[in-house]
Amino acid sequence: MTEQPRTRQDLYDLIRKTSKQEFILSEMIRLGLWDANQVQAEDDPAEEIRRRGELQREINELSKQNRLLGNEAALKKQMLKQRLEASKQKQKETKERNEQKRLDRIAAWKEQQQHDITYLGEGVSKGLRNRDCNPDRLQQNNLPLFETIEDLAIAMNLSVGQLRFLAFSRKTSTVSHYVRFKIAKKTGGDRLISAPMPRLKRAQHWILDQILEKVPQHSASHGFRRGRSIVTNAQPHVGAEIVINMDLKDFFPSISYKRIKGLFQSLGYSEAIATVLGLICTEPDIAEVELDGKTYFIAQGDRHLPQGAPTSPALTNLLCRRLDARLTGLAEFEGYSYTRYADDLTFSGSGKAKGEDKGNIGELLKQVRHIVEFEGLTLHPDKTRVLRSTQQQEVTGIVVNEKLNVDRATLKKFRATLHHIEKDGLAGKSWGSGGDLMAAIEGFANYVAMVNPEKGRSLVTQVKGIKKKYGKRKRA
Repeated sequence: MTEQPRTRQDLYDLIRKTSKQEFILSEMIRLGLWDANQVQAEDDPAEEIRRRGELQREINELSKQNRLLGNEAALKKQMLKQRLEASKQKQKETKERNEQKRLDRIAAWKEQQQHDITYLGEGVSKGLRNRDCNPDRLQQNNLPLFETIEDLAIAMNLSVGQLRFLAFSRKTSTVSHYVRFKIAKKTGGDRLISAPMPRLKRAQHWILDQILEKVPQHSASHGFRRGRSIVTNAQPHVGAEIVINMDLKDFFPSISYKRIKGLFQSLGYSEAIATVLGLICTEPDIAEVELDGKTYFIAQGDRHLPQGAPTSPALTNLLCRRLDARLTGLAEFEGYSYTRYADDLTFSGSGKAKGEDKGNIGELLKQVRHIVEFEGLTLHPDKTRVLRSTQQQEVTGIVVNEKLNVDRATLKKFRATLHHIEKDGLAGKSWGSGGDLMAAIEGFANYVAMVNPEKGRSLVTQVKGIKKKYGKRKRA
């Protein structure tokens, strides 16, 4: 039974869908005025009405198709319109799908950046995917294990983002992690000092304390080690007939980032961890350029150890373990003693070959040069000194002829300075290159006491008297 229309519009739509006669017939059947099951012997009017309605609908559809076929341009236009609409819908769906993928990738990338580092700059990021470490070697060296970069950041009390900022290698940047300045060398010229900014300095101190100082160093090394000093470095050479001093040229700048990274890997760390640690401990030479009122820091060449970072001395000591071992072996074979304080190499002995009367200094120097070059370093051509017992022999500034002592002329000059200060006051007096006169004389007195306690004791007492009298006033 046909559903009764609720509105006039429903009535019109129903009539259009069928026919007027079919609608009347359906209404008569619904109202009970026509028995739909009644069968006539002759023609059934209801069936005829239905059949007419079906035929009319077929005629209408055929007419509609004929009109369309008769108007090919309209048909093509309609097909084109349909295709355009379908294409636009597909493009819209594709655009929405791609945008969602893009947003998902961004969200995944941001999530990954909070927990991992996948890029640290051009030419240094390749190994960040290598996470395989050597736990056995780390345990042998008594070093902490970091399976992920996030583990390292947590141990250093940094976020992954902060660690990335400190380690990132930029060719051009508006930020510098170092303050650079020059100081005068005793032998002439200037030495470039790169002092790390506080955040980087804290990270470098952590590496020094938790990693570098836990690794054993060679016994011949005396520079920047607990319990070692220029005094322990000079002591083995006291009273020798021959003292030979050599310097390594451009010591810190000659140690490249690749060697530092390789050192951390040799300790057992994965390439990813070694990359981050190596970048934190190195920097390239920098040129500062002013442009439009803004300062840019432009990298010049490859990264290397900066002179001024707390990690640099310990790293050189570890990198020179094989150099120290080979030079110690050479020295023992030739009848010499060997020590190294940073870039200062010292040999001392009789100056004669075993069982022979001729000197062997030339052969020693030749072999030292060969070993140093094999280790990727260079001897300074102008700083090799052979000092005999008839001369004043010095090792890292300490006189070693008969016992450890301070240079006599310098000591005499220092005593004279203290005398004039006691007599006339601080005005017009100076010592060393620093501006703080009181700190300078106090430091030198303590230095003398360290080298020669007997002579230094009276000087320390004298400086204390001056300090008590004049306080912490600087020179005029």
